Amino acid sequence: MSGRGLIIAAPQSGAGKTTITLALLAALERRGMKVSAAKAGPDYIDPAFHAAACGNAVVDLDSWAMPPELLDTLATRATDCAGIFVIEGVMGLFDGAAGNAGRRGATADLATHFDLPVVLVLDVARQAQSAGAIARGFAGHDAAVKIAGVILNRTASERHYALVADAIRAVGLPIFGTLPRDAALALPERHLGLIQAAEHGDLTGLIDRLAATAERHFDLDAIIAAAAPLTLRTPRHGSTGVLPPPGQRVALAQDRAFSFIYSHVIAAWRSAGAEILPFSPLADEAPPERADSCWLPGGYPELHAQTLAAARRFSEGLRRFAETRPVHGECGGYMVLGRGLEDGDGHPHAMTGLLAHATSFAKRKLHLGYRTARLLADGALGPKGTRVRGHEFHYASLIAAGDDAPFAELSDSEDRALGQSGSRRGHVSGTFFHAIAAGDE
Repeated sequence: MSGRGLIIAAPQSGAGKTTITLALLAALERRGMKVSAAKAGPDYIDPAFHAAACGNAVVDLDSWAMPPELLDTLATRATDCAGIFVIEGVMGLFDGAAGNAGRRGATADLATHFDLPVVLVLDVARQAQSAGAIARGFAGHDAAVKIAGVILNRTASERHYALVADAIRAVGLPIFGTLPRDAALALPERHLGLIQAAEHGDLTGLIDRLAATAERHFDLDAIIAAAAPLTLRTPRHGSTGVLPPPGQRVALAQDRAFSFIYSHVIAAWRSAGAEILPFSPLADEAPPERADSCWLPGGYPELHAQTLAAARRFSEGLRRFAETRPVHGECGGYMVLGRGLEDGDGHPHAMTGLLAHATSFAKRKLHLGYRTARLLADGALGPKGTRVRGHEFHYASLIAAGDDAPFAELSDSEDRALGQSGSRRGHVSGTFFHAIAAGDE
């Protein structure tokens, strides 16, 4: 066992899990507690908000993509010396991919794997006593998932709160607090989720307001008391599920256009002895010459297409780099490696042209789901034949496939073949696929 923790979950997406989690983290940190946090599922954006609220690095925990050993390794590191460990769930508590119990990517998988209690967030903006029926159903749905209590979101008045709270207490669940309806506490969103933490105009002020609201309206003592020790069920092997670094000195694009890379991936690279050398394409910086590989993460290049098209030092430097050293792009990085990108208004912008494809954000189509990739050649993610687990989440579409060799064969969460995907040419490779962990061989 290691540390004490709990999980913030809800019946569905959009119920207010992130706002409640931020309020709780900030309020506990104000108390002087050492708080650590994690996000269930594949998510680049929420962990940055968590880190701002609790002052610590935040990891993703994904039961579909990560083997149990990696889950335990990451949780152990996250809870080291922490007073309380808070995991924010994904989607609805029991929502996930079809498949074996415990490997569905569901928040409930983490609750059972770690033996952690769940604090259920109920958005009651459009209901009152009916919330009791929802709470009863979730409490009794799976005996292995313990609902420790409920936090109500978007209560409209004291009378509204009282009606809902009485109904929930009648089914035997305690109320841990409420977050009253308040537009000043809302988090702004865009097409892939929340506006990134680094782009928020007053993140410190928002976190302060959330902390103060939690101090007034949450029963923090009861929440702390509900936390339980983590149970770690598997031997922890540091290399199980870990992705190897693409080189020993990795030039990593990092700015508002390129920010989607998982903290556990970078941590694994560093543990393997790799040095991370950040640079900013938006600032027209080329990859550092002393790097021996270059990684372009996902992000929002479609929102900065004009700036990237004009970044000559970046594009020319990347082309020189790619003549002798590997360059890999994930999702947004893959889009920039192509010959062109249409922005949301349909205006074309020339990209680096290191690969032959072209993409469009004007022709939007949601691509979403878990993926297993089998690599078709040696490259940044490993040797030919390597299986890697990850996901796709993008609205951009290919408008020209080009004639490059494919990067990988993909299958979905149910192991159904999706065909070949991505591109590779010379030292350059790219794909819409985001890598999370080494796959089961």
